[in-house]
Amino acid sequence: MRKRLVVIVCFPGVQPLDVVGPHEVFGGATRLLEAGGKPGGYTLELAASTPGTITTESGLQLMAPHPLPRSRSIDTLLVPGGDGVLDARADRRLVSFIRRSARTTRRVGSVCSGTFLLAEAGLLDGRTVTTHWRRAGRLATEYPAVQVDADPIYIHDGAVWTSAGVTAGIDLALAMVEDDHGADLAQTIARHLVMFLRRPGGQTQFAAPVWSPPAAHDGVRAAQDNVNVDPAGDHRVDILARAAGMSGRHFTRVFHEQVGESPARYVERVRVERARGMLEHDDCGVAVIATRCGFGTAETMRRAFVRRIGVAPDDYRKRFR
Repeated sequence: MRKRLVVIVCFPGVQPLDVVGPHEVFGGATRLLEAGGKPGGYTLELAASTPGTITTESGLQLMAPHPLPRSRSIDTLLVPGGDGVLDARADRRLVSFIRRSARTTRRVGSVCSGTFLLAEAGLLDGRTVTTHWRRAGRLATEYPAVQVDADPIYIHDGAVWTSAGVTAGIDLALAMVEDDHGADLAQTIARHLVMFLRRPGGQTQFAAPVWSPPAAHDGVRAAQDNVNVDPAGDHRVDILARAAGMSGRHFTRVFHEQVGESPARYVERVRVERARGMLEHDDCGVAVIATRCGFGTAETMRRAFVRRIGVAPDDYRKRFR
């Protein structure tokens, strides 16, 4: 079996870990296969529109010695992200290369905000993708034909693979190795890297709180203020609606129009964010936090956490305290 060619494109302002992380995974897979006398593995190339030294977003310099290949058979094309990705969209040679290569490449992947380059090349229309949580909103706005899910660590939609931010490129590469050579090899690499083969939860657990802007409607804005100031209060719809001087049905409709979600979901979101802060900084038990944040019981809070951020409160505290 011939080695698969993996091309990782580089550009000024690339996030270095988006490049180095997957490179280590594919390189590690090749070393393990060779040590075991097994065929396969990967040939790795860093390529750029202008080959040579690339200055990354952190100032680290990487050498991308290869030009963008024109006729070679690429197995996997990987597009990293970084602060330079938005300017890289103006590199027509790079965007054209990505678009052209996707026609013959077995699979195309992006790490972090590399999704912007795939979207610019027209490869993501009608697909469900993920990207760094901080840039998910902008991606959805600028490329409305793309379905953006900001929570998964990575998504595999046909021949297109996309991943969340920075270290998620390692998760993506491990998933690709598992797809090529099985879980045992991928698990061995993950252990060498001291990480999960499949990390628990999604990237929502790492994201900063996302607050809705104050509503223009006075009654809805007052309801938001009441919930934000006292998440543990009684915020049933009829009570919020009565305080706003509206019927429950009318209040719910206007609230959704103004805020983008139902009152109940807004209350739950505020309570989860308040509980996240307490789990990170306070010593009190989960049951106490559940009461202070308005969930009533620890089980109710657990269900809300799993639904909202993909992990239970105890697990969240262990990771982020």
